[in-house]
Order: sequence, then C-alpha cells, then structure tokens
Amino acid sequence: MTTHATGGGQPTGQTDGTDDRDGTSPGGTAAPTSGRTDAAAPASAGSGRTGLGDTDATTGGSVDHEPTDDAQMANPDSAKTAGKDTSAGHPIDDAQVGTADPAKAGSAGAATARTDDAGASDTTDAKPTTAASDGAPGGKKPTKPAADAGQNDATGAKVTTGAAAASDGEQDEKAADAKRAKTATDAKATTGTKTASDGERGGKTGDAGDGKKKDGDGEPPDRWSAFAPAPEPVPGRPRRAVRAVGRLLVHEWTLAAFASLALAVAMTWPTLRYPLYTLPQDYWDPSLQAWQMAWSGHALRTEPAQLFHSNTFFPEQWSFAFSDMLLGYAPAGMIGTGPEAAVLRYNIMFVLAHALATFGAYALARQLGAGRAGAAVAGIGYTYAPWLLAQAGHLHIVSNGGIPLALAMLARGHGWSLRYGYRPERRHEGWTYTGWMVAAWQLSLGFGIGLPFAYVLAGTVLVAATTWFLRRWVIRPVKRPFGTRLLVADLVGGLLFAGVGALLAIPYFKVADLHPNAARTLADIGIYSPPALGFFTAPAESRVWGGLHEGARATLPWHPEMTLLPGYVLYALAAGGVFFSVWRLRHRLLLLAGVLVTMVLAMGTRFFDGTFTYGLLFEYLPGWNGLRTPGRMMLWTTLLLGLLAAGAVSALAQRVSEIAAERAPYRPSPWLRVAVLLPVLLVLAEGLNATPHPVVPEQPVAMRTVDGPMLVLPSSQNLDQPVMLWSTSTFPDVVNGGSGFTPTQLDEVRRVTLAFPDQTSVDYLRTLGVRNVVLLRDQIVGTPWEVTVNSPVDQLGITREEVGDAVVFRL
Repeated sequence: MTTHATGGGQPTGQTDGTDDRDGTSPGGTAAPTSGRTDAAAPASAGSGRTGLGDTDATTGGSVDHEPTDDAQMANPDSAKTAGKDTSAGHPIDDAQVGTADPAKAGSAGAATARTDDAGASDTTDAKPTTAASDGAPGGKKPTKPAADAGQNDATGAKVTTGAAAASDGEQDEKAADAKRAKTATDAKATTGTKTASDGERGGKTGDAGDGKKKDGDGEPPDRWSAFAPAPEPVPGRPRRAVRAVGRLLVHEWTLAAFASLALAVAMTWPTLRYPLYTLPQDYWDPSLQAWQMAWSGHALRTEPAQLFHSNTFFPEQWSFAFSDMLLGYAPAGMIGTGPEAAVLRYNIMFVLAHALATFGAYALARQLGAGRAGAAVAGIGYTYAPWLLAQAGHLHIVSNGGIPLALAMLARGHGWSLRYGYRPERRHEGWTYTGWMVAAWQLSLGFGIGLPFAYVLAGTVLVAATTWFLRRWVIRPVKRPFGTRLLVADLVGGLLFAGVGALLAIPYFKVADLHPNAARTLADIGIYSPPALGFFTAPAESRVWGGLHEGARATLPWHPEMTLLPGYVLYALAAGGVFFSVWRLRHRLLLLAGVLVTMVLAMGTRFFDGTFTYGLLFEYLPGWNGLRTPGRMMLWTTLLLGLLAAGAVSALAQRVSEIAAERAPYRPSPWLRVAVLLPVLLVLAEGLNATPHPVVPEQPVAMRTVDGPMLVLPSSQNLDQPVMLWSTSTFPDVVNGGSGFTPTQLDEVRRVTLAFPDQTSVDYLRTLGVRNVVLLRDQIVGTPWEVTVNSPVDQLGITREEVGDAVVFRL
C-alpha cells in the first residue's frame, strides 16, 4: 500500500531514509512512498536508529552510535516484547519498539503509536521495514510505544508498520489502525492478525492474506502441495536386497566374469557339446588328468593318508607325485564317481580354466592401469594365444589363471599400479591375504608352471624388501613405508605360500630318491628346446594359421612343444605399445626386456647352448631340473606381450575419447568405436581353434567287476592312461600307469609279460602280488598276445574267463 502525507514542517532536503530515487520532491514535500521497503535499506532518518556514520535527521550532523535502537536502551521491557531482528546490518527501528526520545521520534511516533500486537507472529525469515517519513521539528511525544509491530509469520511475507509520515503528529489512533489493516492486506500477511487499541479494541481480523483457513499449528496449508510429486516410499529390506543384487550384477567385475565364462564356452567349443564322452585334443594325457582329479577327491573323502600313494603303478609308493597332481581341483573330484563323471569333470574344469585365465589377465591389466579395451586384449591374448592350443591336452598348463589373478590381487593390496605408482591410501590387507592364497592354490595345481611362478614371486618379494629397507633407513627415511599391517599380511601370506610349496615338494623329493631315472639332464632339455622359428610357427590346432604353417612345423624336431606363436596381432600391438602407450617409457622398456628374457629362456639350450641362460637356472635353482619343456616359459612372454598391447590399445581408446569430447554432442562416431574394438576382435580371431575332440574308449566290463591288484594288457604309456581313467569306478590297485617318466619296475613288467601267459611271467606277477590279468581283445591285434591269448593255461595253475570283450586270467 502507498500512503500520502504532507510534510509542511519538514526541513528542505530531509528524506525518509531513502535516496533521491524514492520520489521525494525537491521542495521538501514527501512524495508518495511505498509501504513495503527493503529491510536492507539504510536506516530512516529521524527514526532513532543510527548506525556508524549515520546522519541525524534533525541537524544533519554525524552521530557515532552503535547499531542498536534507542528504544531498546531506554525501555528494556518493550525491547523484550519486540520481535527484534538481531542479524547483522538489520537493527530494529525505533518506530517498531518505541523510543525514549520524543525529539528524535517526531510525529512518527503518533503515526505508529497504536501498533501493539499488530501483525505479530513467530517468524524466522520475515524482514520488517519502516517507510515512515522524517518527523517535523519539535514533534510531539508518541502516545504509546509500539511493541511487536511489523512482524510476520513463517510464510516470509513482508509486513510494514507506520507507513505514513505525519506532519503534525495529531493523527488519531483510529486512522492509524485503519492504515495498518490496509497495509497488512496489501502485504498479503497470512496470519490472523489482531489490531487492538490499548485493550479497547479486540477481536479477530480474520485471515489477513488470502482468506484461507489455517491448519492446526498456526501455519496455512500450501495450496501448491497438490501439485508436488508424491514422496518416494522408503524401500523395505527385500527391495533393498534386490537393488543390491542388481548393482552387483552390473558391476564391471561381474560383467567381466560372465563375459570370460561365455567366451570360454564359445572358444573351446565343442568341449561342452558331448562332455560325457569326448576329451579335447586326445584321450591320453586328458585321461590321466581326469583320473588325477578323481583320485584326489576319492582319497580325501575316504583315506586322506593314502593321497600320495595312488591305486596306479602298483606296488610303487608315492605314485601320485609321478607327475603334476592338480591337487587344487580335489574339491571338484569329490563330486561323482566313475569314468563318465571324471570325463565330465575334466571338460568343465577345462572350460573354467580358460575363463579364469581371461578374467585374471583382465584384472591384472586393469589394476596396472589399462583401460577396458586394453585389458580385454591382454586377457584374450593371454588365454587364447595360438601356441596354447597345442597344450589343450595338458590341463595343468591351461590352468594358469591363478598367476595373473594373484598378481592383480597382490598389487591391489599394496596399492600399486604400473600407471599411477604406489598409492598408500589404496592399500588393503584383505586383498594381500587373498592374493597369497590364490598363489598357493595355483602352486597346488602343479610345479610345471607353478615353480617359475614361485620364483617370480620370490624375486618380487626380494625387490619389495630391498625397497622397504632403503625407504626405511637410507633414502628419505619414512617410518613404516608399507605399513605394519601390510607387512604382517605379506609375512603371513608368504609363509602360507612357502608352506604349501614345501608340503607339495616332499613327495617329489621322495620320488627323486626312489627313482633316480626320473632326474633329467641338459641333454633331455635339449630334445624339447625350440629354435627361433618356433616363435613364428602355429600348432595344427590353430584354425587361422594351422594349415598355413604345416611346412614350418615339419622342420621342428618335436612340434607339439615347439610351436610357440603367441599371435601376430599380439606381436604388432605389443610393438606399437613400445612407442605409443599409457605406460611410462621406463615401464615399457622393462616389459620389453621381460619379453626378450623369457623368450631366451623358452629356447632352452638352443640359445648358445643355454650356458648363461637356461643352464644357469637348471644347475642352481632348486627344482628347476625337474622341468622338462622350456617352451612353457612362453606363458610369461605372452603375459608381458599382452600388457604391452594393453598399453597401446588403452592409449588408442583414450585418444578416441578426446576426439569424441570435441564433438557436439559427446558421442564417438561408429568408426572410432570400431577402431577401439578392432584389436580385440583380431586377437580373438587368432585364438580360434580346430582342436579335435575324440571319443573316450568305453570302459570294459571287467574293469568294473574284477578285483585288484590287476594288470591290464597291452600296456604302454598311452594305453595305460585310459586304464587309469577306467579304474575310477572302484579304484582297484593296478600295475598300469602313465606319467612324466616310467618307473623301472613297470618297464620290467612290460618286458616280462610280452610272453604272457607263460610260467615266467605268471611267477613274476605273483611275486609282485598281482591277482588278475585283464587282456583286452580289441587292442591285441598285431601283438604277441594275439597268438597266446587262447593258449592252454591248465599247467600254469591259473584260470581263464571271458568277461565282455576281455579275457580275465586269475592268478
């Protein structure tokens, strides 16, 4: 509301608390002013409220008061009842709370005298203002202090009081009440305000604002609440659990695990097409390893003390340690019995081993700082390198996923990344413990690849210990640079790993003592050492390069262990990664040096006779002389090549993101997406296989019914391995067996029984404790037994019985 008042007695140039823009006429007459003024405006002259440097309304002089109302100082009681604003820069007007100095108040007091309880309510953000003009000189004393005037409720509306400037201070109280009511209406005050005249007037003024009815706590209902969105309901425990599962399912590591598993099924196909009847590559070594898993589960379930004394190679002791034991798969071996269950178990673990290798290498590359596309290249290249297709029949070589996974977990636990270096705030002892346990599990699968892994970990620990010593005592001494708990985790985890290795090594030391012929020489290593041509030759199982490299394979002395091509695409990407990568230059050079060193070691004695390379490890590292095939060092070459390639692909993906960021809107073009995806597809294409999956020979009926100890004829390295698989029905003691070496006694048995049945062979077998001999008719064609199988046996004191397709001789 605006009010008009004449200011005849007002001195020239005196204003109502505003600047020239408030409409004051030059002649000294107050122009119409708004009843609503900003609370942040300067204090009104003549109101009795002065701040530092404020101008006195009457004299124009400068006063030096604190920003506190005179009314509060002169009349503390009224100051208590006033709704004063104590915030900085907004002192309360004297006109609102009353003043003790009539000379200062002027006629403004008369205009605001009857404002007791006008518009009063509890508020937190209302901004009371005064629009009163300057009082006339010698103005009259106000008839009544104005307490609680000008306050508003929690709606934040601005209520103004004493809006008119009186010239002679003789306005009656009734006119003041009417003006106040009209002002409250214009300001849309939303509280039911009372206006009283010294207790003579009362009653409700109704709803001064919009006429709406107040709710129970004195606050008006929000008329816009009907349009507000409904509050989101608090989810219950089942819904929260579902959401948590949903977040877990879309997590990067969950997606990576599922993708690795799906890729393993596709890339190893048709392994799971007939998983009860076929084995990948051949049924010789896979039959041996299927039996190993079955025996470990059977022994741990029935007689754990006989774990290393298996039912094969009877009557030899420690026979389970004649080759890598795959002991880490023993829990799977506890499920199911018989050859079909063993074959199914092998095929499942074969696929899972590929999935774990892909996931482990992916996790390692990601932990070291590679992007997703780069990590995918590292994971796929590590698992499906062409040279590994020749190892499809060696589950203990294919089961290598624990190596990169353990390294990734240990790096995560130590807060270390190849790209970002050592970050102490990211250390986590739980990952360290888990990494050591995974490493111990990997070692339990076999020393063929586990022993080099153990030495790599030992070298890493040595470097870390040296670094710790230097950081602690020599270079920039830092108290506990790795943290006490992390150091304890490494000590405990390292002892666990070493303990598992020591326990597994005991039976192998026993075998070495009992069978000196099991020891290998450098000449034996030379038979399996590949030439440099092997690094560029693919095995026959490679669908892309197998047929093209047939001539090159023919020049290799033992091509199953000498075709070591990791993939031409991987070579190219790794070479590009030396020059263009997210890794630092020194890290690229270290990775390149690792590639070259491992390739030299993979050549065995072919690199200058191995005198200063593989020969040194063979002579001085414990257990290294038990490794037969140096070409399996290509596992480390492939991993390092994959990390170099991951750096290059990650840099490419990063550049694509930068280019896409310059586009509007932010969106990579299809060609840029293909550029990032193409390396992954090419590496994957080189891993396509043409691996045969032959049907496993059916178990003879005699193997389920005849008791042991028994001998199955004919006997040889390859023929005995299916016999081991057939024995998984009841695990009878059998003389047969196939492994990394042939015991002297088994050689003797095979030589003596070539004339079976005769008196010499019968007596010899009785001496060993053999009770039954099973002669398989479908395998004796072209052997001496083809003639002697029907010879008379009465004079030998034995009996002969036809059981299915076999002839059983009971001794």
